[in-house]
Amino acid sequence: MPSNDNRIDARGWSLLAVLSVLWGGSFFFNGAALRELPPLTLVLLRVALGAAILLPIMRMQGIAFPRGLAGWTPFVTIGLLNNVIPFSLIVIGQTFIPSGLASILNATTPLFTVMVMAAAGEEALQMRRVAGVAVGLLGVVILRGWGIETRPGQGFGVLLCLGGALSYGFAALAARRLLKDAAPLGTATLQLIASTVMMAVVAGAIEQPWRLPNPGLTTWLAVLGLAGLSTALAYIVFFQIIRRSGASSVMLVTLLIPVTAILLGWLVLGEPISMREIAGALVIGSALLVIDGRILYLLRRTA
Repeated sequence: MPSNDNRIDARGWSLLAVLSVLWGGSFFFNGAALRELPPLTLVLLRVALGAAILLPIMRMQGIAFPRGLAGWTPFVTIGLLNNVIPFSLIVIGQTFIPSGLASILNATTPLFTVMVMAAAGEEALQMRRVAGVAVGLLGVVILRGWGIETRPGQGFGVLLCLGGALSYGFAALAARRLLKDAAPLGTATLQLIASTVMMAVVAGAIEQPWRLPNPGLTTWLAVLGLAGLSTALAYIVFFQIIRRSGASSVMLVTLLIPVTAILLGWLVLGEPISMREIAGALVIGSALLVIDGRILYLLRRTA
């Protein structure tokens, strides 16, 4: 169970790093798949394939399906707030704004989460965490740059991405209240199944995916990466972090995503790292230390 002071242990930080790599890839996969697929159809494929990957594993683990409407209600709620709404808003937003700006807006998620949890009385509004998240967001802006281009509907795209970040905040609250004792694998699978049903209705009514031409191999590879890595595996890690470190802590991953993206580009693709990116990463690292609080506690004891 998460600790009362919201500090994150070493395993929690390692899980956050893994999740940042998995979720960071979603912006790349989205960008590749949106060249041939409309946004709602892409979200439907993401959650449906993610559920298909996890369902056999869940059954092998002996995890049963919920019984009745009351048993499914928590998973429908989480699926709506954690998948259907934010995935749809962010993917549609990426059709109006560049991926770099979308990732910056996504980094506002911890700030929204801290505010939602405090307003609901679930976690105390610690100024240390608020200040740390604000500094971390500044670090993301430094690291990525604003990424602003003149595009039609850019303001609309910004609002959509912010709406997705806010929805993640409410999802963290719902997960804490409704699923705090549920197994991470079962939670990940069942919320994706519920999301698939909802997205099938939405995408079917608006985009009619069965009428679309079959996409190419590159698009299908991007969809499989999105479903298998950035969804199925990522959600197992996501709900494990919630159980260990708390709902507000898991959303700190959005501050780490830009850093891991830069490091992966350097390690895998040989892309150079600029001084601006180094400065941004250092600011984000300092912010995470402030949020964690142990460094400040040690400094006070030393003084």
